[in-house]
Amino acid sequence: MTNIDVVVPNYNYGRYLRACVESILNQEAVTIRVLIIDNASTDDSAEIARSLARDPRVELVLRTENLGTHASFNQGIDWAEADYFLLMFSDDFLVPGALKRAIDIMEADKTIAFAYGRDVSVKGSAAIPQIPPQPDPAPFRLHQSRAFIKRFCRLGVFQIPGPSIVVRTSVQKRAGHYRTELPHSDDYEVWLRLAMHGPVAELDCIQAGIRSHDANRSTELWAHQIQHILHTAAAAKSFFDHEGGSMEGSRAMRRLAQRGIANRAYWSGVSHLIRRDGEAADLFKLAFRLSPATALIPPVGYLVNRPDTLRRIGSFLAGRGVASKRYVS
Repeated sequence: MTNIDVVVPNYNYGRYLRACVESILNQEAVTIRVLIIDNASTDDSAEIARSLARDPRVELVLRTENLGTHASFNQGIDWAEADYFLLMFSDDFLVPGALKRAIDIMEADKTIAFAYGRDVSVKGSAAIPQIPPQPDPAPFRLHQSRAFIKRFCRLGVFQIPGPSIVVRTSVQKRAGHYRTELPHSDDYEVWLRLAMHGPVAELDCIQAGIRSHDANRSTELWAHQIQHILHTAAAAKSFFDHEGGSMEGSRAMRRLAQRGIANRAYWSGVSHLIRRDGEAADLFKLAFRLSPATALIPPVGYLVNRPDTLRRIGSFLAGRGVASKRYVS
């Protein structure tokens, strides 16, 4: 039976922790270890973590000082020794059968670096909804390394639910730690590094659930698109300044990423303008700075390349925003 190590960083999410860990332990057809890393929570997280650790598959690190999320991520990477690895925040959860579906695909093709699927959104402390049985084996699409990285560069954003990502541990070890200088886009940069080591499988099924609530790690960031776009630009720069710089054609790819991020800023500016949001002017300034051509010719091709364009247009016409924890525009 294949095995997976799952790291669950936690800070003051005691109200969600049990549901998260139980969704992992209840996965079938795979051997599981869970490491809960609590960053000196002031709620009942430590007590709940200790009760969960009565299951021998659960290990604990209960810190007396909050060392931050990067310390938890990187300690988890060092701890992992199973065939596969998953990092998920304690306010999220797995759908039944998620690990088996992802691992089966990766076992069938040992070149795959990581696999991810779709997600379901849950608001606040609402109960985990009943998820219809997902197809097994799961249909999936395979993205070759360069194509996956190029897609990010072209769009200037990832549309991937983080808790659905199952990584081959050997690949994670080679890709290395999360970079502390990227406080809000460290995951983007790591995903790009991981993709350098093999193809990426995109499962066409629901694999995880993500909670949206005021205490989310990046709530403030999601409320201000320009900040998320700037952090995305920092992730792209870090990637191409380091590992990505060794790619064939990396200079052209770096320029593509700058244009993609500029185009994203432009259309985000348009959406903010429609909503009469004062951030629109700053978004346009950023777009024109990154790609002066956008001041002359609207980057219509960007909308064609985004798979969620129709959904977003419908949302704006209906008078509601679409920014969420899952996919930031």
